[in-house]
Amino acid sequence: MKRIIIITAVILIAVSFPVISQTESQAKIRWYTIQEVEKLSKTAPRKVMIDVYTDWCVWCKRMDEMTFSHPVIVAYINRHYYPVKLNAESKENITFRGQVFKYVANGTGGYNELAAGLLNGRLSFPSIVYLNEKLELLGTVPGYRSPEDMEPLLNYIAEDKFISQSLEEYEKAFTSKIVN
Repeated sequence: MKRIIIITAVILIAVSFPVISQTESQAKIRWYTIQEVEKLSKTAPRKVMIDVYTDWCVWCKRMDEMTFSHPVIVAYINRHYYPVKLNAESKENITFRGQVFKYVANGTGGYNELAAGLLNGRLSFPSIVYLNEKLELLGTVPGYRSPEDMEPLLNYIAEDKFISQSLEEYEKAFTSKIVN
């Protein structure tokens, strides 16, 4: 009898927790190169979100682990943006909007001209750069963003709310889909 009660209790506990499908729990952001985004934007324009990072940046890795793997953030970015990962220290030439951006050696390290241009020379990592559908710079947001901080910002930009209201006003009325 005890065994039946314990088994029943375990089953009831197990079914009371939400089930996450394997595809949801393994959902990932579909990252593009800047060249792919340039081609895609010609036929299916979308806003662009560029994650400017470096390999040595601890907060960049933390953002990948916490923010860019959160299911709500992943789903929103994949639906509304062309996301790009840009290594600010990439030594490869990057062609964007007809211009070639090169690596610039600087002491023991260096940076890619595209990263420096997008960040207005302020090489701070991580930084998120937003472009409009015409691939024009909307703005740059430096620093680590948790999923809770990132969600309203992504919505604010994707929905063009920056045209009519401040981020602070928008955040006051924003309803998050992130469950804590």
